[in-house]
Amino acid sequence: MRSPLSLLISPIRGILFLALLSLPCSSMALDSATRSADSVLTLTPIRYANTSTLSIAYYDSAPSDSAAPVAILIHGFPYSIDTYVDVVPKLAAKGYRLIVPYLRGYGTTSFLSPTTPRSAEQAALGKDIIDLMDALSIDKAIFAGYDWGSVAANVAAALWPDRCTGMVAANSYLIQSRRAAWAIAPPASLATRWYFYVFLTPQGYSALASDARGWAATLWSKNSPQWNWTQAQLDAAAPAFRNPDYVDIATNFYRNRLLYAPGDPAYADLAGQLDSLPIIQVPSVTLDPDQAPVFPATNGSSTAQHFAGPRVHHIVQDCGENIPLQKPQVFAEAVLEVAALGKRPY
Repeated sequence: MRSPLSLLISPIRGILFLALLSLPCSSMALDSATRSADSVLTLTPIRYANTSTLSIAYYDSAPSDSAAPVAILIHGFPYSIDTYVDVVPKLAAKGYRLIVPYLRGYGTTSFLSPTTPRSAEQAALGKDIIDLMDALSIDKAIFAGYDWGSVAANVAAALWPDRCTGMVAANSYLIQSRRAAWAIAPPASLATRWYFYVFLTPQGYSALASDARGWAATLWSKNSPQWNWTQAQLDAAAPAFRNPDYVDIATNFYRNRLLYAPGDPAYADLAGQLDSLPIIQVPSVTLDPDQAPVFPATNGSSTAQHFAGPRVHHIVQDCGENIPLQKPQVFAEAVLEVAALGKRPY
């Protein structure tokens, strides 16, 4: 039997879901059915929760509903929480509470101490998700993300499986062992990751600092070459790049992964666990966009050894790296699919 998601990814996409676009969401006015193609609504209002390290800015679709199942939606670089502006109402209509946090260094998420290292290492990104859940008294949730969001979701699901009811991740498994950071890669692969290496340099740092919006426009186009994103969508994302720690965090992510910057000692134990490439045991739906050159689409077999729980893999047709913004129906269906996957007997 074909899964709901496979039907959605086929040429006839999401007919049953069109009606959801006109449904009101109690905590957010999203009228996707009537707005023009060039208008973009943002996720508001923004709330704040303190962890031991951060004041995390986040959107919460149902803050007073402690009984609803929770999905945490995690954005990537260079994007913002508004990536999920069309995903949220679809899942809210299905009874979900959606938590959409700004990653460290984005939006109005801020460090509590000026002396905390501005680290974007994978351990920190994953731990931030768990810390946010603790701050909001959320016991379990679905973790869903793409790009950096996949890294955070992978880490949180792998190291804290008891907190995760299911995981949705673009590009399947992006946890990295530091032992493989300098592994030889084919020239074509390195060429698509050119900006990883630009950000190792002082010129790359200063270029991002001088024109964060321009960098976003360039990477959106390069990493989703057939996506006709709009200026309105870029306008919605751009305020997230004005965070005073944005440049440090964005460049540290790549410098740390390539061993040009040390990790924060506070995450040393977690970083060591991640070097062993821990297996993800929770139900998982993994998505490979077919037009994302940095991580070319696969049939999922190359990462199968990293999953021990039930897993379904899909190739998303006609899509670049930002699946939730370009194909919101596909991403919403993946969350629903992983929830159903966790309820099946195996």
